[in-house]
Amino acid sequence: MDSDDDDRDPLDHFMKSDVSIVPIQPPSVRHGEMLQLSFPGVNSDAKITIDLMLDAAPGCGGVAWPAGEVLARYLVKRGPHSLHGKNVLELGSGTGLVGLVAGMLGGTVCLTDQAPLLNIMRENVEINRLSRLCNVLELNWGEPIPAAIPRPDIILAADCVYFEPAFPLLVQTLCDLVDEDTEVLFCYKKRRKADKRFFTILKKKFKWSDVLDDPARATYSRESISLLRLTKV
Repeated sequence: MDSDDDDRDPLDHFMKSDVSIVPIQPPSVRHGEMLQLSFPGVNSDAKITIDLMLDAAPGCGGVAWPAGEVLARYLVKRGPHSLHGKNVLELGSGTGLVGLVAGMLGGTVCLTDQAPLLNIMRENVEINRLSRLCNVLELNWGEPIPAAIPRPDIILAADCVYFEPAFPLLVQTLCDLVDEDTEVLFCYKKRRKADKRFFTILKKKFKWSDVLDDPARATYSRESISLLRLTKV
């Protein structure tokens, strides 16, 4: 095992004065604990606030992770014009943070993850009064895409690179969902040398580039977080 393989603790969030990242959470988050996150909009007087129910019992997806906030913050900075009226799919939604922000910005959103995390996502949809715009659906990577999931215009994925056996399954699901018109925003924090294997698999099907128009990029890139735009080869 690589010496940095154990760098997967939800306490490993970074705190910067110029970029507010997820506050430190206890490693044993219990169901019912709440976290509120606010994201400044394009105008100084505009912001989006999300209330998150947390629960570590179903696994690491039940807490908030730094790459999720980085991606959510970028969506808010881009503004609602980029999401309004679009079909948006979030992969590996966990608490649903990124998809909830997309719903606040006017996207029609499918929050997806494995079965143990569906209830916490549903709770967070209700807490934020987004049931009209956000739908929660089970999606297991590598399996056929459920008929209930519409073809997405935009795919969002944050902190999905963490379990090595799932790497080829995630790439397969991306292949099944993406066509030439799909925008894919992919945010991840490098934690292990094994993460390189994911990109070795990914490059057989996709090319990628850094998202350069994010004003916070210089800050989070110092913490080994990358925000990428994926394009199918």
